[in-house]
Amino acid sequence: MLLHCADCGRPHPLTELAWRCADCQGVLDLAEFRPTMPTLDTLRHRRATLWRYAEALPIAEPVDLTMGEGMTPLVPSPGRPDVQLKVDYLTPTGSFKDRGAVLLAALAQQLGVPRIVADSSGNAGTAVAAYAARAGIPCDIYVPASTSAGKVAQLRAYGATVHQIPGSREDTAAAAAVAADRPGTFYASHVYHPFFLHGTKTYVLELWEQLDGSLPDTLVLPVGNGTLVLGAYLGSRELLQQGLIERLPRIVAVQAAGCAPLAREFHDEPSIPDTGTIAEGIAIARPARGAQIVNAVRDTGGTIMTVTDHQVRAAHADLARHGLYVEPTSAVCWAATADLADVGRAVVPLCGSGLKSKPPTDE
Repeated sequence: MLLHCADCGRPHPLTELAWRCADCQGVLDLAEFRPTMPTLDTLRHRRATLWRYAEALPIAEPVDLTMGEGMTPLVPSPGRPDVQLKVDYLTPTGSFKDRGAVLLAALAQQLGVPRIVADSSGNAGTAVAAYAARAGIPCDIYVPASTSAGKVAQLRAYGATVHQIPGSREDTAAAAAVAADRPGTFYASHVYHPFFLHGTKTYVLELWEQLDGSLPDTLVLPVGNGTLVLGAYLGSRELLQQGLIERLPRIVAVQAAGCAPLAREFHDEPSIPDTGTIAEGIAIARPARGAQIVNAVRDTGGTIMTVTDHQVRAAHADLARHGLYVEPTSAVCWAATADLADVGRAVVPLCGSGLKSKPPTDE
């Protein structure tokens, strides 16, 4: 397998530890990998983890790293019989980012790297730190200074060296990029490394299995850096190419109104200054894979919409009253469903545990 630049096509061997193109600085995708899906009958005899889709993943199951991540429940939603909720915070570190982080840690272990670096608004960093701890690889995690105290405490508990960077999320990414360019460093980036997307695509593979060999009409997904949107699109495309579904599900990507660069680009609206949002996990002003995200949503016939912080607070409270305690970012998609009437059969993810974040009702 190789990584290749999405812009100029230059190949990069995995052993190069490249995280962006050496020529044009473009993002890298995975090449020379031909995934296949096991049959539903075969899957009935496999353990309930994301590694049940071994033939569709670019690395073998790391038996000493895995913590049973994946195969999260699909449950009814309150008051919307057309919408189901996939409870993806029921994972080892409390967020869907475990899906991609375990693949990155497995690759880092296989390559024998001496150190891992990652940057995050919180959840991706905690996932990488947990699996780095399992692998026995030291790691440095860069987070904004404003990151929730619960996520910072979780990072430190895993033994990560935490760097809290003043300023914006982009300032944090820039600081991590400097560290990532040091020789021998493995940049376990949920944004830049395509192995992460092959982990998050298992969200859709699980839905296909849980829905008896079909996908919903609509996937409502949060979008900041787009790791779930791009993973879901990747998984859906692979299922379509193998003739296992008849069409792609429509992707409705949701941004916070206070930080919505992708929604503005999608609808060809002028840029405006970001005003901030309580949905810290998707507060990304300049997504590195922005063009890929917009193209993926368009290819499915979907859209990118926004919700206000007021809507997020109301959705968060509504979910909690029905027994589902999520972080504010995880409430954005449920908030969006109030404005979505004709979705057919839809699925909304609950991506992160509310135990990690300050309650959104606290100003």
